Amino acid sequence: MAIGRIISGQSLNEAEESFNVSLRPRSLDECVGQCNVKEKLAIAIAAAKQRSEPLEHILFYGPPGLGKTTLANVVANEMGARLRGSSGPALVKAGDVMGLLSNVNTGDVLFIDEIHRLSTPVEEFIYPAMEEFRVDFTVDSGMHAKTINFPLKRFTLIGATTRAGLLSAPLRGRFGMLYHLDFYTSQELAAILKRSASLLKLHCEEGTLELIAGRSRGTPRVANRLLKRVRDYAQVKGTGILSIGIVESALKMEQIDSLGLDELDRAFLRALVNVYDGGPAGIDAIAATLGEERDTLEDVVEPYLLQIGFLRRTKRGREITKVAGSHLGLKLHKKKADSEQEGLFEKGS
Repeated sequence: MAIGRIISGQSLNEAEESFNVSLRPRSLDECVGQCNVKEKLAIAIAAAKQRSEPLEHILFYGPPGLGKTTLANVVANEMGARLRGSSGPALVKAGDVMGLLSNVNTGDVLFIDEIHRLSTPVEEFIYPAMEEFRVDFTVDSGMHAKTINFPLKRFTLIGATTRAGLLSAPLRGRFGMLYHLDFYTSQELAAILKRSASLLKLHCEEGTLELIAGRSRGTPRVANRLLKRVRDYAQVKGTGILSIGIVESALKMEQIDSLGLDELDRAFLRALVNVYDGGPAGIDAIAATLGEERDTLEDVVEPYLLQIGFLRRTKRGREITKVAGSHLGLKLHKKKADSEQEGLFEKGS
């Protein structure tokens, strides 16, 4: 069900990624939102330029689709540096990292996406690279093995992760700057969509971009994806101009409601009510009920439901809130067992 999910913050395919690249800002001034992060980055970049030094290592963390890769590219552009990129799962052994590091010049930016998925040997291999700009590379094996101390040019490592909690403490401690990216407001998303529509030469009636922004789950990647789908719908079913009617029809076809919830979100909340009486329920149990992966629910579904107050995380599991029940028209019943249990605890305390 989650495959090809339109409101997922994760990239769907290479074609979409190349589409997003064409819409990416290239400087901090062009970036919309994340004001606190931008201000800190601007100061760090200006200071590094004045000292003619590379930036400290940077870690961006937060839900998918909020612009971690975009900011890495912007930092490289602002520093006038070349960016070399890879991802945690792609760097399997020390030799893979060595190939990247040996081609890095002074001031270059090395970007590693999903850095929490680095294997332990690779992670330990890059510790001296980050701290002392050198690596100990082992050549051959067995009796003929020898270790070569390989000096590196000073570079900036930018890591991005959606699961900061999975980063080991030694790796996290080697980043000089750690920035958390928050969800965007509807106003910020509308500004991003205005820029995207201008680049795509789209004609939009007043209020249409705000309507799309309100259903984009606070995520620029989702906003641009919805804009693309609405553009296609307007081209085939209308005159190519984005009107309120066209936008609403296109989003209705995609089963996205007024708050940006899709069928998987609604199925998650309905399962909590119908199967688990509103919760609490363990995430593994909910995943089994829906036939979804636990990671999909934790990374893609839950962050937004928690943000808008439709879901509670407790020690005993997930619980639906009254607001969510009202939005979906679901009646929440107070479970007798729960109230009796609470009474027992109160007496014993």
